[in-house]
Amino acid sequence: MTQTRIPSLNWLRVFEAAAQEESFVRAAERLNMSPPAVSQQVKALEEHLGRQLFQRAPQKVRLTPAGAAFLPVVQHSLASVETTAAALFGGKTQATITLQAVTLLAASWLPEHLAAFEAAHPGLRVDVITGETLSDFRTILPGREPDLQIAFGSVTDFADTAEPFLQESLHIVVRPELAAQVENAEDLTKFSLFEVAAHRSGWHQILSLVPDADLRAMKFRMVDSTSIALSLAAQGLGFALARAPASDEMVAAYGLQYCETFPTIRGVQRYFLLSPGGGPLSRNAAKLKTYLTTAGAQQA
Repeated sequence: MTQTRIPSLNWLRVFEAAAQEESFVRAAERLNMSPPAVSQQVKALEEHLGRQLFQRAPQKVRLTPAGAAFLPVVQHSLASVETTAAALFGGKTQATITLQAVTLLAASWLPEHLAAFEAAHPGLRVDVITGETLSDFRTILPGREPDLQIAFGSVTDFADTAEPFLQESLHIVVRPELAAQVENAEDLTKFSLFEVAAHRSGWHQILSLVPDADLRAMKFRMVDSTSIALSLAAQGLGFALARAPASDEMVAAYGLQYCETFPTIRGVQRYFLLSPGGGPLSRNAAKLKTYLTTAGAQQA
């Protein structure tokens, strides 16, 4: 079988350097190699590809049309390797903590606190991956192994090692012009009410506290997440339930306002801090956990 893979990644690095420098000699200086070694590796790459990549002159080399077409692909590929390596492994003086969190929390509440944590710990960087369902937090995929997790659910959903984190409060939110049109539960029947299917706390809890609220008369529309519900409400398509403090930043960004006509309630579920696999946290993950616990306590 004919071999199609390029045998040496270094051939590509040498080709890129020679193309940028337009000189095998300067490329050799840049790569800390000898000029003959640069010439030899470029020739090996050309023989492998079956095309001439450079036009040689005594003091200078220039890309052929084939070489010019090949260069951007090589540069993109090499850059991708470098940036991926940096993202996965960090720099020599930087340690990485991988945090897995519920998407809503990761998109709204977490960024401000992670920025403050990294500012207080310059040698640490937090990479964030997300999950939605309980199975997302129970199934650890290769290459996505978290050091710390923040999951959402009920106390019976998690092992005894899980620690309660943020408690949520539910508020009805809507665009300001629609809020002015609602004075009682009957007025809500004119609009769509976005309900998150996976949550145990929802519209029924709020409306059960409202006199004369008829759930059968309400127009509920099911969505997969609070983020989607808030996005739809921001377009004036109906009312949504905000889940403070996790959704606070998103509510503000969308220009939504609380509908003060109706009560605010405590959710029956909350966020939990988890150690993946139930084992002890690393020293750096423990620092992050302590920081987030303190930040969460300040919002209780």
